[in-house]
Parts: sequence; structure tokens; C-alpha cells
Amino acid sequence: MSAREPTAISVDEALRRRRSVRGFLPDEVPETTLREVFELAQRTPSNCNVQPWLPHVVSGAALRRLSESLVEAGERGEPHHADWPADGKFSGVYRERQIDAAVQLYGAMGVDRHDRAGRHAAYVRNHEFFGAPHAVFIFMHAPHDTREAADIGMYAQSLMLLLTARDIGSCAQGALGLYPDVVRRHLGLDATHRLLFGISFGYEDQAIKANGARVGRAGLVEAVRFHR
Repeated sequence: MSAREPTAISVDEALRRRRSVRGFLPDEVPETTLREVFELAQRTPSNCNVQPWLPHVVSGAALRRLSESLVEAGERGEPHHADWPADGKFSGVYRERQIDAAVQLYGAMGVDRHDRAGRHAAYVRNHEFFGAPHAVFIFMHAPHDTREAADIGMYAQSLMLLLTARDIGSCAQGALGLYPDVVRRHLGLDATHRLLFGISFGYEDQAIKANGARVGRAGLVEAVRFHR
């Protein structure tokens, strides 16, 4: 495909537009755009400027092979063995927000809460990268821990805003960190590379029902406390 012209928008507008896209067109992002985005993301701040993120961008045949392995692991019921805890339970308002996000997503897809097969199929799409032509898996070296993970969260936000500014959709997925050994094997990495999560990205397919889902955000009064 021909390269798409980047959209000149403010940081404010990129924050308003960014959302989790769960259905993509097969068109790949041009190589020059990929390199531009990832080079700019390197400007992300980090503690002592250690830049702990280790992103691996996977596309094309390599992504298809990895998807097949991840789907197979899930279908045969292989236990999750994420490098970082992935089974935490939410309570209170956090649980309410989690439930609301699920209601909005499954509602947009027309999947009833009692439709086990439909929900399973929706979950499997995580490991199919929602049809995206690209995914980036973000690792950090052992023994880095929580402080460095926070830096990597900032890196991921920078990356997704840069993509949004170019009309490229993305979805940060904790599910892509559930089978780190599978990912490491495909990418030729050793166990010192600890996988945090992945981000699927590409051009949004607006015909996908899941992309009609919208979730809210807590208001300023609920979220922020100002002290003087």
C-alpha cells in the first residue's frame, strides 16, 4: 500500500483519540513510519535514563507463526506462566470498572454474558493479534523490577500516542504476556528477557464490531487530589 500521510494533531487530541482497537486491516504500516515512531518513542523518560524497555516488533510471516503457537497453547489448555503476576483480583470501584469494560466490549460484539463459546472465541482473538499486521512485545532484563516496569509503562504510552497521531490503531494486551516461553522461543531470546506485555497495532478495520466499544474514565474530582 502507499504510505499514508501522518496526521498533525496535538498531544491533547492524541490522548482523546487513543483507545484500544480490536480489529485491524491487513495493510502493513510502511517501514519508514515504523522506524520513525519507534525512534521518537526512545525520547520517553526513565529513572536515571536507564531506558529499560526491550521492544521486539514482529510482522509478516513471523507474526503468523507466533500467533499459531500462542493459539495452540491456549487451545490445549496450557497453564499460564507469565513472567509477572497476571491473576490479581480487583475489588470495589476497580472491579466495577473492569465489569463495565467487559459489558461494553461484549455488548458491541453482540456476545451474551452466558455465551461461553462466543466469549472464548473473543478471547482467542487476543492471540491472533485481532488481525493486526504488527505486534510489539516489550521485555525488560532480569533483575529489573517494579521501578523499571513503571518506566516501560511510560514508554508504551509514548508509543501508542505516536501511533494514534498517525491514524494507526493499537491495543495493549496483557494476554500477550501469558506464554512468555513461547514468545521467547520464536524470537530467539533467553530467560533473562522477561516479558511484560504486547501491543498489537495497525490500521483500524471499522467494520469490526468490537471497535464500536467505548469505555469511560473517572472524572477529575474522583481521580485527582490537589494539595496546597
